[in-house]
Amino acid sequence: MKKIFVVFILLGSLSGCASLVSGITSRMADNLATTILNSSDIDTVREGVPAYLLLVDSFLRGSPDEINLLLAASSLNGSYSIFTEPDRSKMLNQKAFDYAMRAVCLSKAQLCDLQSISFAEFENRIAGLAVQDVRVAYAMGVAWAGWIQAFSDDWNAIGQLGRVKALMEKIVELDETWEGGGPHFYMGGLETLLPASMGGRPEKGKIHFERSLKISDDKYLMTRVIYAEQYARLAFNKELHDRLLQEVIAADPVFDDMTLINKMAQARAAELLAESDEYF
Repeated sequence: MKKIFVVFILLGSLSGCASLVSGITSRMADNLATTILNSSDIDTVREGVPAYLLLVDSFLRGSPDEINLLLAASSLNGSYSIFTEPDRSKMLNQKAFDYAMRAVCLSKAQLCDLQSISFAEFENRIAGLAVQDVRVAYAMGVAWAGWIQAFSDDWNAIGQLGRVKALMEKIVELDETWEGGGPHFYMGGLETLLPASMGGRPEKGKIHFERSLKISDDKYLMTRVIYAEQYARLAFNKELHDRLLQEVIAADPVFDDMTLINKMAQARAAELLAESDEYF
């Protein structure tokens, strides 16, 4: 599995933070989430987020069954894992997944044991999801994908990728515009993890990436980065690869609740573009 998969986990995790935390009674928590998302200083965020993790955990000690808090904690732990070494990343992603599953069980009991049931039963249960379930289902999908990435050395974890994909497909069906086209972004990434010869569907992934860009009005720069790295490289399309990355580098990264992710996207785009001639 490609290392870049963890980067689009970050997009899904952080982009939902402000809206998830908005249900918390503490105004400070909401302000902290917004500050993280709008920061242009990646190093400060990396150093400061652990204190925020402790803060949200402290809230959960007093309200262990508060769904908004559980989802916020899941998002923060999953997003911070990108900054850590592999062993700690596993711990944080396990924690993120556990929080998401607790939130899901409290709000939608039929989604409690989706890891252990047969795939046929899994499909049957997610077929019953409705629009009002998108928030928790999407948060679970994001956390689940992050957990799979963290434990990608375990084939039992990799074997669950099809479930995340099926879940995101259902969310696209219910509300493709959720989190600025996030479900399409994820589907684009999932469909381009592997070449067609190994079960991937890169051309379908391309369609999802393009749809995500349209829904987000091109404001999420990370979409173009993953599009370049996972589709253009897989298709060996240097022209598309370089154009997408150049567009990211030239773009204004400052948008409400997107600045941090966009700055990270620009840094990654510069790395990929520098490698382009060697790769192609």
